[in-house]
Amino acid sequence: MSTVLIVLIVIVAIVVVGLLVSAATRRNRTKQVGRVQERAMKDDVGHHREQAQQSRSEAELAEERAKRTAAEAELNERKASEREREIEQHE
Repeated sequence: MSTVLIVLIVIVAIVVVGLLVSAATRRNRTKQVGRVQERAMKDDVGHHREQAQQSRSEAELAEERAKRTAAEAELNERKASEREREIEQHE
């Protein structure tokens, strides 16, 4: 009977060790998935910030172009007015 008891204890011990190893493996896998997800979220944040910066830069360029175009239109309007005055003076 003691031999059967010893074999039974060894089998239970092996099963317990197997369960502990399985739980540790699962825990490590869960931690690794968490780290990968966190890294992906950080990359996503960086990507959105980069897109926001690009949008700001494009908006600044568009604003600068609009200012230049407005100044150019003003200059052309002045030239047109000067030419009209010249025409009126020659008539």
